[in-house]
Amino acid sequence: MEDLEETFFEEFDNYSYALEYYTPESELEEKTHLGAAHWVSLVLYCIAFVLGIPGNATVIWFTGFKWKKTVTTLWFLNLAVADFIFVLFLPLYISYVAMNFHWPFGIWLCKANSFIAQLNMFASVFFLTVISLDRYIHLIHPVMSHRHRTLKNSLVVIIFVWLLASLIGGPALYFRDTLEFNNHTLCFNNFHEHDPDLTKMRHHVLTWVKFIVGYLFPLLTMSVCYLCLIFKVKKRSILISSRHFWTILAVVVAFLICWTPYHLFSIWELTIHHNSYFHEVLQAGIPLSTGLAFLNSCLNPILYVLISKKFQVCFQASVAEILKHTLWEVSCSGTVSEQLRNSETKNLCLLETAQ
Repeated sequence: MEDLEETFFEEFDNYSYALEYYTPESELEEKTHLGAAHWVSLVLYCIAFVLGIPGNATVIWFTGFKWKKTVTTLWFLNLAVADFIFVLFLPLYISYVAMNFHWPFGIWLCKANSFIAQLNMFASVFFLTVISLDRYIHLIHPVMSHRHRTLKNSLVVIIFVWLLASLIGGPALYFRDTLEFNNHTLCFNNFHEHDPDLTKMRHHVLTWVKFIVGYLFPLLTMSVCYLCLIFKVKKRSILISSRHFWTILAVVVAFLICWTPYHLFSIWELTIHHNSYFHEVLQAGIPLSTGLAFLNSCLNPILYVLISKKFQVCFQASVAEILKHTLWEVSCSGTVSEQLRNSETKNLCLLETAQ
């Protein structure tokens, strides 16, 4: 049984997917750069969680409950929902890396955690692609946009995006597995059948599908949209909100910066299975690139605050509203206080409806 596990682990080590590079403690002491890479990646995961939870919750609150429902707010609402769901599961992954890739949470959470990560990646890039196409059509083809750009049609697109992201991320639910090895439980993609060629083929197919569908095609689509938009805006002197344009462009650029190293290392992993030097590079590089990719989940709300004037104004107004109600509750009591609070709440609701 032990020989079988050793053989199995050797195959897993050659065909590991993403960052499941368990290294024994004795080797970690000798390879300090690997330990440092894992700890740096752990810091990135923690930053993504600490900033991602309140940041995406704030965006969901504004776009889902405070602002008027429009096609644009629906896009950004679903983008924030995808990121929020992902960061909720991050503590599991943080614990996994902190315990030197020991997964004590069981096989179903192993599958669910990986599926959520894949769902977040694909849903985010698909919504960014939809936002880019929507901007282009809205500004360059206003007649078509006025005819088809409705809340009903946008809901259809949103459902399609979530279904497509779930379908492409679905293999994680099938292949993800756990393995007991050397007092560690590993959570990894179990491509290993008795046929090693089939194992390698599955690894290649899933990696290239993820790269082409989840990165290359959206990148080309967004690039063409923005290049055409910039060219035609200058040529036709079309009016465009500079802050809105730069907000969307910044979100797209942030996605590319965060996810490009991840995809490059994933492709690199396909071609290098037997070179010990490059294997060490992958052991250090893949956790770091994955941490950078995860960091994207908390960047979008920060970009909204830094660039979007509307978001800045609404955020400041909401904070002021909370502080004002808190002061009323502290300084006032009794029937008079209750009447004043009811009156003010009614006025605020009327203002929200008017907007």
